[in-house]
Amino acid sequence: MDLPVAFKEKYRQLLGEDEAEALFASFDTPPVKGFRLNPLKPHYQDVAVALTHPLSHVVDGYEGRVHGHTLMHQAGYVYSQDPSAMYVAAVTNPQPGERVLDLCAAPGGKTTQLAGMMANQGVLVSNEINTKRARVLAENVERTGARNVLVLNERPDHLATELAGYFDKVVVDAPCSGEGMFRKDPTAVKYWHTGYPAECARRQHEILRSAMALLRPGGQLVYSTCTYAPEEDEQVVAWLLREYGLMVMPLKRYPGMDAGRPDFADEEAALAGTVRMMTHHFAGEGQFVAKLQDPRPAVSVGGRSWYPRKKKSLKVSGRLNKEQLQLWTAFQQETLPGFIVAPADLYVSGTYLYLYRHEWPALNGLTYQRPGLLLGTFKKKRFEPSYALALALRPEEVAHVLAVSEAQWAAYVSGQVLSLDEEHPTGWTLLTCAGKPFAFGKVVGRTVKNFFPKALRFTVDK
Repeated sequence: MDLPVAFKEKYRQLLGEDEAEALFASFDTPPVKGFRLNPLKPHYQDVAVALTHPLSHVVDGYEGRVHGHTLMHQAGYVYSQDPSAMYVAAVTNPQPGERVLDLCAAPGGKTTQLAGMMANQGVLVSNEINTKRARVLAENVERTGARNVLVLNERPDHLATELAGYFDKVVVDAPCSGEGMFRKDPTAVKYWHTGYPAECARRQHEILRSAMALLRPGGQLVYSTCTYAPEEDEQVVAWLLREYGLMVMPLKRYPGMDAGRPDFADEEAALAGTVRMMTHHFAGEGQFVAKLQDPRPAVSVGGRSWYPRKKKSLKVSGRLNKEQLQLWTAFQQETLPGFIVAPADLYVSGTYLYLYRHEWPALNGLTYQRPGLLLGTFKKKRFEPSYALALALRPEEVAHVLAVSEAQWAAYVSGQVLSLDEEHPTGWTLLTCAGKPFAFGKVVGRTVKNFFPKALRFTVDK
């Protein structure tokens, strides 16, 4: 790889000649691919992919390649992710019931991993400032079937004014100079210049100020980058220690992981508890991870009495009117007898109905992509369930389930109507293939009308 001369000189000085040359040589080796299984899905380990190379540093993580145009990927059972990047959510270790924020979340690898660990309990707010990337994030969250994720499209500083002190854990996978991605994305080399890491560090400081405002007293902050630059790694953590009195929580290092370097930041000894993943040592792309504890006494944050919704009307939602409640109730009783949602947890935005639990934070004045699980849309005199709901359901929650062949699955995701050999109960039906729910269909006679989203349709490679 043709690396900038100044970059090579910098790392020869930081790492020494031999280590630097080994790092540079690793950029010319093939990237290591990885994927995760999704524990939110029923029988999630029953997948048609090779599970022969499990990763030691993350549960349900594997080395290997998965393809997008497969049942396993479309139904949300597998997620392609770099092995190094998986360690960020692993060390965050969110517990079911906690309030967690992924502040710079697109495209969604860390959010989907965090959601799986939270088992649909508590709330996970996943934020991305870039609107286009936030849409991609929302699609990836949708595929996981998570029921407790709010996808926002906000500036960190604005988010901090609305949800100050709300979160038990905040993850900041910060925008950075991307040195650790040079092998995977060689175009990142073009953006690098000698002052770029320092520019990124200034932006990281601003994001982290917002992150600290969002963190509750006694909470935990996980900071990560995909760069090797000390300006953005150890030096940013050292700044956090000075500025906020945070404490480094030493991370377990697995084979190939390196300790953070105190000599990169004024010999701050605690930095040895952070982790560096370097492409010439670890089977993954470059990554830096630090976990930090806020030493302030913890504050109980039990429910709405501590964090009430604001009195002004919510931008995000409204109560169902009488007709909407009747339409939803009739649909739920007929189609989803095992999926029970309290009326207080149902909210409407326009014609869209969401699962938006009453104890979740108010989203007054905040821009969102997905304020909870999209249940469906109110049409004229009827309710139409969403694709997101199909992916979040288990077959036992649904009145009518239809198992189809892999050939029929391929036809359906390409937009075709299915023909059945025998009669099936009329109405909305959860379609499964190999036991995996993948979409709703509407059965009429011996035909399954296609409701797979047009924007997501694809042709399966033969």
